[in-house]
Amino acid sequence: MGFQIGSVARAALIGAAALGLSGLAACGGAAGMHHQARATVPPNAIGVNAYLWRATLDTLSFMPLASADPYGGVIITDWYVNPEKPDERFKCTVYILDTRLRGDALKVTVFKEVSNGAGGWIPSEPAQQTSIDVENAILTRARQLRLSNLNG
Repeated sequence: MGFQIGSVARAALIGAAALGLSGLAACGGAAGMHHQARATVPPNAIGVNAYLWRATLDTLSFMPLASADPYGGVIITDWYVNPEKPDERFKCTVYILDTRLRGDALKVTVFKEVSNGAGGWIPSEPAQQTSIDVENAILTRARQLRLSNLNG
């Protein structure tokens, strides 16, 4: 009896998002979604904590957006190459797991690839602290948004 209906539905949504991302990557249509997905999400139409959602989009706004599911709470970025370090690239997947503003309501996974020197990329392990740093930045921004909303 360890599974609840909500967790099974969330797992199904996450799996569907992952399949959708691979389809987007195959057709190369993700670049145009960067600004469109952020602009079309009505503030009251999301199924997760609105502060965490907005804070995630704000924090990762420097990375191109590949997919955003406000009902399932999944945000997936496309690969980002820092111009100062063109031999490596990163992408993030963020899962917002709760409607409450809590530290355990957020799961961030960071992926890293390094250039093989011949135009290709090789998967590499990012520093363990990287995901934690991104989570902390999102949580800090979410708290700022909540405080600014409370203070008018």
